[in-house]
Formats: sequence, C-alpha cells, structure tokens
Amino acid sequence: MESMVQPGDDMQARKRPEIVYLRGGESLVLQLQAGDYVSIVDEQGGQACDVALAGEAAVRVLGETAAPGSVFGFVAKADGGVSVAAPGTPMEPHEQNPPTDLRLEITRKVAAYPAPLGRVKAEILVRAATAESYTVAAGDYIQIIDLDGQQCSDFLAFDACAPLHGLDATATRTLGGRIYPGPGLHAKFFDDRMLPFVEVIRDTCGRHDMFAFACSAKSYDDAGYPGHANCSDNFNEVLQPHGIFPRVAWPAVNFFYNTQVAACGTITADESWSRPGDYVLLRAMRDLICANSSCADDVFTTNGYNPTDILVRVYDVNENFSKGMAQRMTADAEPRLTRESGFHPATSALTRHFVESNGFWLPKVFTDGGAVAEYTACREDVALIDLSLLRKFEVTGPDAENLLALALTRNVRKLSVGQVVYTAVCYEHGGMIDDGTVMRLGANNFRFICGADYTGVWLRELAAKLGLRAFVRSSTDQLHNVSLQGPRSREVLAPLIFTPPAQARVDELKWFRFTIARLGGPEGIPLVISRTGYTGELGYEIWVHPSNAVRLWMALTEAGAQPMGLAALDMLRIEAGLILAGREFSDETDPYEAGIGFAVADRDEDFIGRDALRRRATNPLRKLVGLVIDAGEAVHHGDCVHIGRAQIGVVTSAVRSPVLHQSIALARIDAHYAAIDTAVEIGKLDGQQRRLPARVVRFPHYDPEKTRVRG
Repeated sequence: MESMVQPGDDMQARKRPEIVYLRGGESLVLQLQAGDYVSIVDEQGGQACDVALAGEAAVRVLGETAAPGSVFGFVAKADGGVSVAAPGTPMEPHEQNPPTDLRLEITRKVAAYPAPLGRVKAEILVRAATAESYTVAAGDYIQIIDLDGQQCSDFLAFDACAPLHGLDATATRTLGGRIYPGPGLHAKFFDDRMLPFVEVIRDTCGRHDMFAFACSAKSYDDAGYPGHANCSDNFNEVLQPHGIFPRVAWPAVNFFYNTQVAACGTITADESWSRPGDYVLLRAMRDLICANSSCADDVFTTNGYNPTDILVRVYDVNENFSKGMAQRMTADAEPRLTRESGFHPATSALTRHFVESNGFWLPKVFTDGGAVAEYTACREDVALIDLSLLRKFEVTGPDAENLLALALTRNVRKLSVGQVVYTAVCYEHGGMIDDGTVMRLGANNFRFICGADYTGVWLRELAAKLGLRAFVRSSTDQLHNVSLQGPRSREVLAPLIFTPPAQARVDELKWFRFTIARLGGPEGIPLVISRTGYTGELGYEIWVHPSNAVRLWMALTEAGAQPMGLAALDMLRIEAGLILAGREFSDETDPYEAGIGFAVADRDEDFIGRDALRRRATNPLRKLVGLVIDAGEAVHHGDCVHIGRAQIGVVTSAVRSPVLHQSIALARIDAHYAAIDTAVEIGKLDGQQRRLPARVVRFPHYDPEKTRVRG
C-alpha cells in the first residue's frame, strides 16, 4: 500500500466524482493516475472490502461489521491499477448474509471519459455549441453520452443510400404509439417511408424531445439574440459534405431535452433531464449518415445556461449489449439498467412479449394462450408467474425488531418465527411510502419484501438517525421468486418439496406462514416457501437464488403449472381488491384511503405516522371502493368519478373481469358517497360531455370473504 495514503486534513473537497458501483461478491480493477482520489463507501453496512496494488497482497479496508455509511479513502501516489473486491458468496434463501454493493467515488486529477461499453470502433467529440457528422454501418451501435450533465444533443440520421430520407417524428410516434421510443417492444425510430432506422437499446435518462425543431437562427432572433450559434446552422455545415441540402430549421430527436405535453395541450420545456455520464445507446438498422449537436442554447434553461461537450461512440455489430432503461432509487443514486431475472432463460423461450416492470424485464403475456387463458388457469387450475421485481431487505441486528416496530404500521413484536404479516410503511403525516410483507426468521432477524428500493434507504436512514444497531441490506439480487397460484397449487407443489422435520410441510402451511425447504429431496435446491400471493387464490410464493431459478421453473411447469404474465395478474389483483403503488396509494394517500386500514395496528407503542393516522381514521375524507360499470366500455386509471357536475373521486385501477363478464374498477372517492349501491358516473372525454353509469359495490369484487385464499 506504499503508493496510497488515507486522506488527511490537506485533502480538499472535490466536485463531481466519477461514480462506480461494485456489486457484492465481485471485484474490479481501477486504472488510476498519481493524484487520483478514491473513496469507498459501504452504504448498507456489513460488506467487507479488500484493496490490492498490482503484485501485492490484498488489504482489508472495510470489515463485515462495518456500520452503514462507513468510508475508506485513498490517494494514488503513482500511475497503475488498483484491485477492489467486495467478497461474498451467494446467499441461500434461508440465510441473511447477502453480499452488497460498494459505492466507489473517483475524483481524477485529469478528467477522463466514461469507460466504454465495449470495443470502440469510432469516437466523435462534439464540442459545446457545435455539431459533428459521421457514418455508421447497419448493425453497429451508437452511444450518445452527456459528459457533464444537463446538455441536450439533437440527433439526425439519413439513409446512406438515399439521403433524402431521414428520421421522422410523426412516423415514429404514430407507429410506436409513444411520445418517443424506449428500450423494449416500442424501441424503433422510423423514417418518412415508415422504414426502421435505429433501435433504442439502452437509455439511462428516459426523458427526451420529439416535438419541436432543433434550435435555429429564428429562435434566437425572436428572443433578441441575433447571430447566436444554433444547432440547425451547425447541422447544415457538417451535413453539406454528404450532399444533404440545408434547412432553415431541422426537425430532430433532441436527446436529454426535458419537454412534456401538459394536460391543457401546451408543450412545456425545462432544464435538460440528464446527469453526468447519462447516455442513449442505439443500434443502426441500415447504413446511416448521422449527425449530433451539442445544443448551443445558453440563454434559456435548456442546458442549464451552460453548453458542454457531447461524446459519441460507435461500437461494432458483433458487440452484444443488454437492453434496459435506468432507474434510480433516489435522485443521486446509481442509474441501474433494467435487468433479467433468474427465470428469464426459461420464460424467454415461451414469449417475446416482455415489459419493463420495476427495473426487471418480465413477461406480459405468453405466446401460447394469451392473458385470459392464463387468468383462467389461475382461477381454475394452477398458474406460475415471475415476480422477481419485488424488493427484499434483510433486517438484522440487536435493534432490528425495534426498528421495524417503529417504522411499520403493524406490530412486528407479535410475529412468531415462521410467520408473515402484511403492513404499510408511512411518513409522519400518514402518507404511504410502501406496502409489503415481513417474515420473521429469528429473534433479531427479519426479511422485508416490498415494492420500492427507496424503502430500504429510508429504513437505513431511520436506524442511523436514532442510533439503532440494525442492518438493512438488500437481498433483491440474491432472492428471485415465483408465485404459484390457483386451487391446485398445493396439489402441484407438495410432492416436489422436501422439508426438515422441524419445518412445516407444504400441506401443513397456514395462510401467512413460511417454511424452509428444498426442491426434490434433502440435497435439493434450497428454497423458502410462503403461503402468500397477489391473486386472491390459494397460492404460494417461492424464493430461490437466481442461479437455481430455471431448475425451479422447469420443475413447476413440468408438474402442470401454467406460465402467467403481468396482464393476467393485473386482472386477478383488481378482482381481488389488491392495491398497487402509483395506483391505489402514494405518499399523499394513507392506508385507510388505500383500502388497507386493517394493516394499521391499534397499539399504544408509538410508530411513525401513528398520531396522524388516528386523526385520519376518525375523520376520513376519501375511501377506496369497488365500482361496477353498467356499460361495456373500457375504463382506465385516472378517469374521473362524478355525481352530477361535481367530481367526487378518481378511478385507480380498472379491468374487464373475465369471470364477472363486466367492467369493474377500484376508485378512491369522497367518503360521503362511499355507501354500497351509490350511483355514480365515470367521466370520459372532458369528464362532462360523456358519462358511463356505475355504482359502488362491495369489494373485493371476487370472493369478498377470501374463502379461496384461505382454502
């Protein structure tokens, strides 16, 4: 370690470090120059870290008992490579020792470009307020990178064999049915002939513009800045050598530009959405002439008043890049691309219809049968769905129970080992952060399963604020899960499962209990099986390490389980009255308004939001109700609910029920009108011109006594 020093008082505050995440259980080599500063942060705690110079033994700089937020920093005193490892082994489902990620913050003495995604075929630097043109062969990849953040880049592409034809926003939006394409099924940009030009492979920003021209001389003249540099003139200059005629203003795809259409129809614009290093990765679908600008605007909010450089990289057709969008659990967190679950090798053989859901590519519907057939299998037989999108957190330590007792609306102190409870997580004002289930694995050992990465961050921050000795470590990438649901789920699952004598067998497992088991026999794949689900049917959730996921999937489908996608699941959960984040609840909605008031324990012990929830419970303003719609027409999330002219609520979820043979909905309405059989109307168009008659009914719509799930 002679060429490193830990930071002392002479270390100055540094701006905009390069952020790299080291996955738990993996290692990487950093290429550093003398003077580069590296800070290693264990955000979740308990993750060991080993650092080694080339040819030297590794030194452990963070230990397995490190507190959340522990930091080790060093300065490179010479050029060279430094190995950093986050050691750890795969976590078995019944264990609670997940290897977790480390955050590396690298402040370089000499600024460096982001690391390439593969072998670079060509690299084009677009200086601030300029444009560059280049050619790309069919199949090659184009990466457009915002180096410093908040910098727009207009993109043009033309058929190299017929340069009169270029990208066309109208054709692209019409054929894709989206404001602009994104990774997945609706990924292609088209030209004016409706021929595909480029496909979006990755997008770490997620907000762009296809509504307006690239900036032109006129836009600056009209604003009082005659002669200002502009993207359209810059394009004309660099496209002239390719024989492409100039235009007064170029229609372009403006990557990273933050434009949206308001409800009133106005196109709004704000500062560029991108962060330093954000990029869009495209695949050329024919030989192309391309051009990129670094937007010249420094007089409006477009580029944060400060145009900076754009970097374009071209990669060879033989590279193989995963598809995905980026999600951040908090505003300054790592942009993590959509990932595949451990079951993907099996499910992708059965369908190509995948959608991005909470950071995972999951099947929406399978090729054989369709959504209604999958729904019917769950209602009448047995169905299997990949729900690896759920977030899992291992909550351990001597204060684990105290932390969860304070953070959750349910009383976890009453949980026995092997028991599961459904709960809400609320802010002080009573608004919901998340909902989820808690498993108790031991005296000080819990597993919280929920929908949002941020919930783990919030729990960790709460523990630190109160000085509680509790770890909250993510095990999402160590535990993938399927849900086996339907009246025959027990019959299918029980013969496949071995449980030790001290654990409940599948046929003995009660509702909201779990067992530790193995697939096939005492030496089989380790599993955790809970009698829970999201369908309203008898069913089980099965938790497995991703490396064993395909073997579990194949065993269940060979035993008769019908694969089911998210489209069928949505029908089932709406019929069963089960809530979804962003639909039935948000941080402005309390558990009572979300229809889960039963998840708020009446206890003397304080918990976050308790006093606010008591006030809300005694004087409810809104209530979640079921609706049946007399007309056979579709109803959607966000449709307004009226009595007379007055809007008294909003539809949160809706579906045409295959078993009830009519359109049904969940709606949050004014509590004054929540009585059963109250006649209401669902507004279409502007909410006034056209109405669909509906009435309030008992919900869940299907099996309101929950006899099937308890069966």
